[in-house]
Amino acid sequence: MKIAIVGASGAVGQEFLNVLSTTDFPIDELRLFGSERSEGTTYEFRGARTEPVRRLTDNPDDFKDLDFVFASAGAGVSRQYADIITSGGAIMIDNSSAFRMEADVPLVVPEVNGDDALFAPRGIIANPNCTTIQMVVALKPINDISPIRRVHVATYQAASGAGATGMTELEQQTAELVEGREPTVKKFATQLAFNLIPHIDVFTDNGYTKEEMKMHLETKKIMHAPALEVSATCVRVPVMRAHSEAIWVETEAPVSVEVARKAFEQAEGVVLIDRHEALGYPMPLDKAGSDPVFVGRVRADLANPNGLSFWTVADQIRKGAALNAVQIAQYIIRKRNQA
Repeated sequence: MKIAIVGASGAVGQEFLNVLSTTDFPIDELRLFGSERSEGTTYEFRGARTEPVRRLTDNPDDFKDLDFVFASAGAGVSRQYADIITSGGAIMIDNSSAFRMEADVPLVVPEVNGDDALFAPRGIIANPNCTTIQMVVALKPINDISPIRRVHVATYQAASGAGATGMTELEQQTAELVEGREPTVKKFATQLAFNLIPHIDVFTDNGYTKEEMKMHLETKKIMHAPALEVSATCVRVPVMRAHSEAIWVETEAPVSVEVARKAFEQAEGVVLIDRHEALGYPMPLDKAGSDPVFVGRVRADLANPNGLSFWTVADQIRKGAALNAVQIAQYIIRKRNQA
């Protein structure tokens, strides 16, 4: 199996290396690509030094004979190089927003719609937005009991969602404020340390941000549910890593809390932590670096007889990005071996 990572020096690119090095993913050759700035950098992989990062160019020979290419270098780079990356037959699993809503590109979360990955006519599979991945993994077991009509969600998104520079800025701002200095603001719209910012990505004409509209649109596509309505408020919080979400769902028929808890306990990719006591719920502080989507605070919605409310936490860089992409490739490999 021959693999490449595009954007190897970024936060998600580094997590691709971490995920691939700690799984039994079969790799005979690994190629790393990045910008001119990262060209020549060498990273350790599975206890050995890999080849240096190559500068990404339009030479199709760089991608010859590859099986999978994990791309996380931004939407512009993905659009520019997609045809080159796939020209030699590689499947490009793209972590950007470039192709997510295109009809001929599957948008995949393996626990929810893994079979969609088996038909990729352009050789491109899109990795959904991090908040969408986390949410749909938790929605799936409830939707299997009774179809979900509506979802309301408030996200609490860590600095990691803005990449390595976002995490660095949060650290810097915190240190500056503790020392009584003015905080440096470059990556975020305003000071994030000791603050909440209800603004992620740019605003659209309807007053929602692009991040919120991603959740609205992507959830419908992944769950094959065009009538499903999703309304989101996305908030950046001063947490280093791992996103949290408060979710309210309305189902066609009532689903009891007991049935919902049992479904979460049995669901693929979900870990239920739901005790009515202090620390009996998942928190980003404990769950950063973990693979599952953690669910807790499962309750009946007091405002809706067909409603449930619950809380989720997941690592944005792992399940929200690199891990999900690797799981897509693993799903394809497993299905091919079964054929």
